[in-house]
Amino acid sequence: MIKTIFRSLRSYYRKKEWETSFILRLISFSIDTLYATKSAIARAGYTSRTIAVYFRKQGARIGEHCDIYVNSLGAEPYLVTIGNRVYISVGVTFHTHDGGGWVFQDRIPDIRVFGTITIEDDCMIGRDAHLLPNIHIGRSSIVGAGSVVISDVPPNSIVMGVPARVISSMSKYEENSLARWKEQKPPDLHIEEDGHVWWPSRENKRMLRMHLTNLFMNQGKAGEEAGK
Repeated sequence: MIKTIFRSLRSYYRKKEWETSFILRLISFSIDTLYATKSAIARAGYTSRTIAVYFRKQGARIGEHCDIYVNSLGAEPYLVTIGNRVYISVGVTFHTHDGGGWVFQDRIPDIRVFGTITIEDDCMIGRDAHLLPNIHIGRSSIVGAGSVVISDVPPNSIVMGVPARVISSMSKYEENSLARWKEQKPPDLHIEEDGHVWWPSRENKRMLRMHLTNLFMNQGKAGEEAGK
C-alpha cells in the first residue's frame, strides 16, 4: 500500500516537473526509514545462533549450527546459500547484484545483473569481508577480515586481500594453530567433552588471562635480554 502511494506521488510530481524536489526526496527517505525500521523489528529477538530462521523466511538456504553476526544477507537473500557450521563475522556484506550497471543506464535503463553466493560447510568469513556476486566458497575455508572475494575460493584454503587470494592451506593453518594452542593453553583449563563450552566460564577466563599474560610477558623479557 505504501509503495503504491509513493508511486502515485512520484508520478504526480513528475507531471509537475518536480522530480528532484525536496518533497519527493523527503518521501523517499521516509519510505526507506520505515522499511529499515520494520526489518529491525522483525530481527528483534534473534541471536547469532538463531537468526538463520529469519533469513530462511527471506528465501536464503542455510544449514544447521551456524553462527551469523550480520543483520542482512543483501538485497536478494534468496540468492544466498550457506552450509552447516558456518561462522559469519560482524560487518560481512553480501553483494547479490552488480551495481556497476548504473554506468549503462543512459543506453540500457532497465539493466540489472544478479549473482548467487554459496558458502559450503565449515567455513569462516572474517570481519568486514565483502562477498561479490557469482562466487562459491569451498568447504573448510577461511576468508580473512576485510577481504573482497570476487572469484571462487578452493576448498580447504585460506584467502585474504583485495581481491582475495589464497595465502595458505587449512592443513598448514591447523598445524600452526595446534602448535600455538599447545603453548597457550592453561594447564588447569577445564574443557567439557564437546570442547565448545569452556570459554564462557569465569574461572577459565581468569586462568587464561593469567597464563597468557605470563606467557607473553616472559616472551617480551626474553626478547629484550636477547637484544642486549
